[in-house]
Amino acid sequence: MGDRETSNHSEVTDFILVGFRVLPELHILLFLLFLLVYAMILLGNLGMMIIIMTDPQLNTPMYFFLGNLSFIDLFYSSVIAPKAMINFWSESKSISFAGCVTQLFLFALFIVTEGFLLAVMAYDRFIAICNPLLYSVQMSTHLCVQLVAASYFCGCISSVIETSMTFTLSFCASRAIDHFYCDYRPLQRISCSDLYIPNMVSFFLCSIIILPTIIVIIVSYIYIVSTVLKIRSTEGRQKVFSTCSSHLGVVSVLYGAIIFMYFIPDRFPELSKVASLCYTLVTPMLNPLIYSLRNKDVKEALRKILGNKLSLFNSILTENRLK
Repeated sequence: MGDRETSNHSEVTDFILVGFRVLPELHILLFLLFLLVYAMILLGNLGMMIIIMTDPQLNTPMYFFLGNLSFIDLFYSSVIAPKAMINFWSESKSISFAGCVTQLFLFALFIVTEGFLLAVMAYDRFIAICNPLLYSVQMSTHLCVQLVAASYFCGCISSVIETSMTFTLSFCASRAIDHFYCDYRPLQRISCSDLYIPNMVSFFLCSIIILPTIIVIIVSYIYIVSTVLKIRSTEGRQKVFSTCSSHLGVVSVLYGAIIFMYFIPDRFPELSKVASLCYTLVTPMLNPLIYSLRNKDVKEALRKILGNKLSLFNSILTENRLK
């Protein structure tokens, strides 16, 4: 017993990220797949942020929240994807203790913040559709900033608790984390500490994060649907449902994967890795596509930016020819 107690986290200097248990020949295919998805994440989310910041017509609460969603997606995927791609080529597949702490902290911060932000976006659509005359008053700039700041604050508090609780465990079974990034459940598998209290705390955190945000989203959309059904214009209904279905699609993918990952018994690590891919890479890649392809304002803003760039390029070419 004494040997176990001395082999605690203070003696661990690094971990091994096992990643996906596939043939070595498939590592290059996985690397290229991760690279393609990550490139789309960078392009899509950076593009969305630039469009929202540069077009004055998108200076509304909905696009303010959408810009923050793109920022969050960009950063938490960047916490995971680059290290995973490096490990496809690395023999050691190691990550330092400090690197593991940082990865878990930042990922937990951004993923929890996104959950609260999606609830805020549902509330915003509820006010816009159910109380349109009071929308500009109720969703003031000051309130929007407060809601986003509160989302980040809740994410930070949750991340501090989860990270500090995880890395005060004793790691004496192994240094090999059976996952492609540092997450608390794979870390618990290699711990020899009593996990009753950490599991209770994790369950409590998930409950107070996931349940309230889902309730806000569900209640908001119940009111939205009841209001939309009263709209006589078919075109008006389609426009509202187009915006709302985009948000519901994002929520379904994110929460479905998270619930599978954290509420289903941890018996199938490979399935957990696939579920993790949904919210670490797939959701951040799809969000800009969903919101841009189904949003006329964003598509119009993109046309303006591309048109201006093309005009500038043509004028430069004309000047060069005249010279």
